[in-house]
Amino acid sequence: MIVPPGVAHAFAAAPGESADILIVITPGVERFEYFRHLERIAYGEVPPESLLEVQELYDTYFRSSAAWDAARR
Repeated sequence: MIVPPGVAHAFAAAPGESADILIVITPGVERFEYFRHLERIAYGEVPPESLLEVQELYDTYFRSSAAWDAARR
């Protein structure tokens, strides 16, 4: 999948399933710490809400989506 710059998007495994993901960001931008932060959330080291504190740092902003919420149930 190609996500053009500035386009809202989301990704996740289907509920109850696991998944592997390979993300390629071009041109290269510093996102290593963002994904490390996601890992810390996955391991319960920091709460998911901690992403709100770094969203400006990583130019990653969160939006509400009824369609996303419905798909994740």
